[in-house]
Amino acid sequence: MTGTDVWLVVGLGNPGPSYAGHRHNIGYMVVDELARRMGSGFRAHKSGRADVVEGRLGAPGADAPRVVLAKARSYMNESGGPVKALATFYKVPAERIVAIHDELDIDFGTLRVKKGGGDNGHNGLKSMRSSLGTGDFFRVRAGIGRPPGRQDVADFVLSNYSTTQRKELPFQVDSAADAVECLITEGLEKTQQRYNS
Repeated sequence: MTGTDVWLVVGLGNPGPSYAGHRHNIGYMVVDELARRMGSGFRAHKSGRADVVEGRLGAPGADAPRVVLAKARSYMNESGGPVKALATFYKVPAERIVAIHDELDIDFGTLRVKKGGGDNGHNGLKSMRSSLGTGDFFRVRAGIGRPPGRQDVADFVLSNYSTTQRKELPFQVDSAADAVECLITEGLEKTQQRYNS
């Protein structure tokens, strides 16, 4: 599955069960939901650096876009290498790559979708930009809000959602997955109108 019509959808996060519920792992949660919708499970890619699902996303039929969902097996700050390897393997240009990630500057429960821009201190985005040689890819930014009080940002993103937020989390994951589908099938403008709450 290679060529100009393939999309690469990358969920940013850290591998392993100890990180699974962390705010920093919202990207993994969203691609897991997209894989569920595609009726497929992740498997190791031959590069050995990521787990992938290949298939079609959206309404069933021949015109549904071809998509590779990916989770890097490296830590967040080294995500770029595996993403670059997959983009090269599947011949996907930057403008058909979607990164799903946590965003401190957006309130929990809200989303923003955009193309390009800075990395805003996000190590996963920084690593992707460095490896791809451009920041000109799409981002689905899932709000996690700022840490309460004086809590360190690194501690905050590498901790589990609050009890209240855990109840709301499935809705945010679902909405972010919907936004990815909309972006790929209907384009950026319609997606922003619908999801940039």
